[in-house]
Amino acid sequence: MNNKIKIFEGNKIRSIWDNEKEEWYFSVVDIIGVLTESNNPRDYWYRVKKRMSKEEKSELSTFCRHLKLKAPDGKMRLTDVADMQGIFRIIQSVPSPKAEPFKMWLAEVGKERIDEIIDPELTIDRALETYVKKGYSREWINQRLQAIQVRKELTDTWQDHGVEKAKSMPS
Repeated sequence: MNNKIKIFEGNKIRSIWDNEKEEWYFSVVDIIGVLTESNNPRDYWYRVKKRMSKEEKSELSTFCRHLKLKAPDGKMRLTDVADMQGIFRIIQSVPSPKAEPFKMWLAEVGKERIDEIIDPELTIDRALETYVKKGYSREWINQRLQAIQVRKELTDTWQDHGVEKAKSMPS
């Protein structure tokens, strides 16, 4: 696991990379602190957890883990962390004006993904638009899309012949 500090709007968000799961986990308390500007984000998070458990009848353990992150005193302490999906669920439960723009963005992204499930061509259009916004040339974009297609055909052929995805080696 690799501890890092991320900066969001000038605020430190502690995070940790899980090599095994290949995903980032973020400190819930740090995110709550940014979204609510609470003087005591730990207490705020405690109250949000209680409310989520009652309202949603969900297990927080399905998206919240305890991992060791460096505390302000320099010691490694168990901290509530969540992956991006878990952070999204938590943010949706935070009644804060600072969380509202993020909630609106989540709703928009969710609608786009549902639209893309209905019409998969929209996914290709979105990818093209993103590459153009990033400044890639039409020639580069076309080569990239062709490379993706060739790779998909290759992996499909491997799968058809019983070749399975290799598991990553432990570090």
